[in-house]
Amino acid sequence: MKGLRSVVALLLGLGAWGAHAADIDSVQLLDQSQFRLLSEDLGAALSYKPLTPAEPLGLTGFDIGVAVTGTKLRNTAVFDRATRSGNFPDYVPVPTLRAYKGLPFGIDVGLMAGMVPNSNVRFYGGELRYALLSGNVALPAIAIRGSYTKLSGVSQLDFDTKGIDLSISKGVLNFTPYGGVGHVWVSSTPNGVAGLNKETFGLNKVFVGINFNMLLMNLAVEADRTGDATSFGVKLGVRF
Repeated sequence: MKGLRSVVALLLGLGAWGAHAADIDSVQLLDQSQFRLLSEDLGAALSYKPLTPAEPLGLTGFDIGVAVTGTKLRNTAVFDRATRSGNFPDYVPVPTLRAYKGLPFGIDVGLMAGMVPNSNVRFYGGELRYALLSGNVALPAIAIRGSYTKLSGVSQLDFDTKGIDLSISKGVLNFTPYGGVGHVWVSSTPNGVAGLNKETFGLNKVFVGINFNMLLMNLAVEADRTGDATSFGVKLGVRF
């Protein structure tokens, strides 16, 4: 219930975000340790969030929707320093557009693009997923996923994430609970900022969620822990 309340609060707070968001445009004010903390929080917020169960869509399957994820920043003071306005809230909402397509042999591919409202943070990414087990009435689905995201719009940062995870799901009537564990590799390079060096590091990842499907309508709710930061997300769309 706590996770569900967090998702509702995230959606209600999205409209008010414009009064608080800011461009990341003052990275030169950070020292190396602060730059590392900024990169860790960005890695948690902008790394790939599945928002889909492990079972493959099949050759004719599609999953198309809009999503909002929100990450609770661990280092808001660092973000305040890295922005000219100096006013970042604790939770960063990230709306995204998402599309998944089933391919032969238990393979699915997914693409997404998103942004932080009223800021210069834009990003895009995708996933390639292979079902080790497709799942049936008796057995769960098990899948391995590779993912990638790339930051754009922030001229002072060259930033991307690469991830791998193993997930499991099992449908019960119209509900499909799912979960997984994985690892995210973050690469964060300052552009044109003297005195700061590139940061590369890894973050452990764990996530759980539930997918609800009724006819074509699809709803997914997910909680994610990447590194030390917690994210909640919700996706609404069509799945067939």
